[in-house]
Amino acid sequence: MINIKENENLNILNHSCAHLLAQAVKHLYPEAKFWVGPVIEEGFYYDIDLGDNTLTEEDLVKIEKEMKKCAKADKRIYKEEISKEDALEKFKDDPYKIDLISRMDENDTVISCYTQGDFTDLCRGPHVETTKKMKYFKLIKHSGAYWKGDAKNKMLQRIYGVCFETEEDLNDYLNELEERKQRDHRKIGKEQELFMNHELVGSGMPLWLPNGAIVRKQLENYIYEKEQKLGYNHVYTPCVGTTNLYKTSGHWDHYKENMFPVMKVDEEEFVLRPMNCPHHMLVYKNKLHSYRDLPIRIGEFATDFRYEASGAVKGLERVRCMCQNDAHLFVTPEQIGEEFKKVVGLILDVYKDFGIKDYKFRLSLRDPEDKEKYFDDDEMWNKAEDKLREVLKELGVSYFEATGEAAFYGPKLDVEVKPAVGPEVTLSTCQLDFLLPRKFDLSYIDKNGEKKVPVVLHRAIFGTFDRFTAFLIEETKGAFPTWLAPVQVNVIPVNNNYHLEYSKEVYSMLRENGVRVELDDREEKLSYKMRESQTKKVPITLILGDKEKDQGMVSYRRHGSDKTYSVEKNMFVELLLNEINNKRIKAQEN
Repeated sequence: MINIKENENLNILNHSCAHLLAQAVKHLYPEAKFWVGPVIEEGFYYDIDLGDNTLTEEDLVKIEKEMKKCAKADKRIYKEEISKEDALEKFKDDPYKIDLISRMDENDTVISCYTQGDFTDLCRGPHVETTKKMKYFKLIKHSGAYWKGDAKNKMLQRIYGVCFETEEDLNDYLNELEERKQRDHRKIGKEQELFMNHELVGSGMPLWLPNGAIVRKQLENYIYEKEQKLGYNHVYTPCVGTTNLYKTSGHWDHYKENMFPVMKVDEEEFVLRPMNCPHHMLVYKNKLHSYRDLPIRIGEFATDFRYEASGAVKGLERVRCMCQNDAHLFVTPEQIGEEFKKVVGLILDVYKDFGIKDYKFRLSLRDPEDKEKYFDDDEMWNKAEDKLREVLKELGVSYFEATGEAAFYGPKLDVEVKPAVGPEVTLSTCQLDFLLPRKFDLSYIDKNGEKKVPVVLHRAIFGTFDRFTAFLIEETKGAFPTWLAPVQVNVIPVNNNYHLEYSKEVYSMLRENGVRVELDDREEKLSYKMRESQTKKVPITLILGDKEKDQGMVSYRRHGSDKTYSVEKNMFVELLLNEINNKRIKAQEN
């Protein structure tokens, strides 16, 4: 999918189409007032005050129809420059535009507007020449959006749309949207009973249901085993901390707006933990360390809480309560390169296991002009950024740089993964930190008996189990590989009167070998049970009839296949366990 915001022609086209939307809305709702209508990666949106009107899907159809009329009118779009005083007079009946004009830079003595037919709007431009240029557009959805993103302000109506240069491009995009709907982890999660949300628990606070809990536990076991082999030691730390903890780390100054409100208990002030590094700094500080002890790798499956705007919350992908696959590596300066390479190696190893092939590395750097967001120490930043570039060069890894995307305490390597559909998602990250060890007064004794400050690598391989699970659901459409599936095998007797006892025998045999298995002994037709097993996306379905019973065999089908294989039951168990233990993403045909 093209990033419309970064494509010059599509950017202009979509910005113009946002004005076309506003013009059509003004025709249908004469009292409408307009806030902003920016271009985004996948089109545009406009925030609109429609008074007491609340939009429905039918309203979008009407607005789109009116947009087509405005486009066909082929009105020339022209730019006009007016003074700030004239602009205030021109838009005096629209408090949102007055707010925009009033907040413009004092040096902006001239303000530009764009007019098409009977509609004029503030805009820097540029725009297409005429409304007729906008032929291939579609309104996608609508939602609520607080004015200026502040929940204390009025809720506006946000309308999303997209515009392309050709009908083919538009249709391709709409087809991808439909594919996204089919892969949407929220839809699949509900169908397969993986997770749920409830208003009594709160927005962005998912409840993992038994099936989802199995998937998550398997992921935890998988990455725990990997980390154990690499010398990680796991800990448990509280999911709250005092405000003083985060003031010491610096998060209070740089991250406070993303935290939950303060809770006062006795004489202490606590906040729900938004990240784990401060706790792990104190775990390291618990005893004295020699250079011989380093590297020390502290891992945790840690529950964190971060405030996300209600409009940004999405299933498991974007939540307010999450579990991070987190770790902090305490190293000497000489060990940075080797440990960083091992982290990248672990990331690549995991991606290979999960069949993730389309990804790229982003080196996230500070913006040296931003003295508020980033800790102000040029020497520290230059040293850290140069070190990461050096290691990436040694690894031979291609990457691109992104200024302004670093953590406040150091640069980081993010891995952006391209999913089956939709925009890229960031899964794994590794951050280099010279700052927090200083803030917590951490040290180790070097080989000369001198006290030195360690360097810390912050890393998360899955990112959060929540987002990684959402990614897997959408990649597989809920058809998990056998080792990860909540139910691995479904046993179906052809006829309960004749084959149920043998089916129970096979069922028990599988259970005793640790297989997650179900027995479908309902009085339903075989074809119905088979179809339902496919719908539930159970990896393997056993069909047991006379031949299987008499010969001690099983016949089975894999999800998505109409081929049936027959094998002796003990051999089947051996093959199945081999597949599960090797954690194959795609099963081999037998």
